[in-house]
Amino acid sequence: MATTTAPPPGIGLVRYARREAQVWRLLWRGSVFSGFVTPLMFLGAMGLGLGELVDERSGGVAGLDYIVFVAPGLLVASAAQNAAAWSLWPVMGGMKWMRVFHAAAATPLRPSDVYGGFIAWQAALTALQAALFLTVAAILGGVPSPWGVLAIGAAVLCGLAFMAPLVAYTATRDDDSTFPVIMRLVVLPLFLFSGTFFPLDQLPGALRPIAWVSPLWHAVELARGATTGSIGLGAAMLHITVLGAYIAVGWAVGVRTFTRRLTP
Repeated sequence: MATTTAPPPGIGLVRYARREAQVWRLLWRGSVFSGFVTPLMFLGAMGLGLGELVDERSGGVAGLDYIVFVAPGLLVASAAQNAAAWSLWPVMGGMKWMRVFHAAAATPLRPSDVYGGFIAWQAALTALQAALFLTVAAILGGVPSPWGVLAIGAAVLCGLAFMAPLVAYTATRDDDSTFPVIMRLVVLPLFLFSGTFFPLDQLPGALRPIAWVSPLWHAVELARGATTGSIGLGAAMLHITVLGAYIAVGWAVGVRTFTRRLTP
């Protein structure tokens, strides 16, 4: 466990993240390949296929061609789905099935280093996949503004807003029985009703407050504002603040749950 020889704060986090990176080096080809194929399928089906029909019949959505409207939403929604999946079964594997986290905590690394390092590495993967997605979207005409590169940051914040609390939650579980429920009844509905495919004002009034507190909606607004160059500073700061709150609370709880679970 952590001892007086523990590395300074932050260094241990980097060391654990480096461990995750070394494992990923063995699998990077599949990750990069899927990073191109996934946006091609999503944007090809929704942005170009369905989008052509939407543009012909209604002249686009919210004053935008449909591919321009949907591309940033799909970008951050994909980040959210990936982040949620990475926060459930892989964490259960590290905590119980393979006990990688216990092995790391038996070194001078602190449990907080293990938690933070895992989150940091997954955030780096989110940034990589978001960059690949954005590249494909730009090639297909879904990113009209040069400010679109900032949508990568929105995707990373979105991923962290899901990962920080979900990793904290997974550390308290002894089995994965609740994980499919989370994916089907929480993550998937947010994917559908957070402004990804259509403007929020088309939702029933009773559902809009749910979207307003969703980290995905705030990330969608950030990303869409970046790719279209239309977001104001005040709105951007509001969305960043909400996402930051999810991350901060989740991080605080995650440090506690990892410390409790990894301390004998």
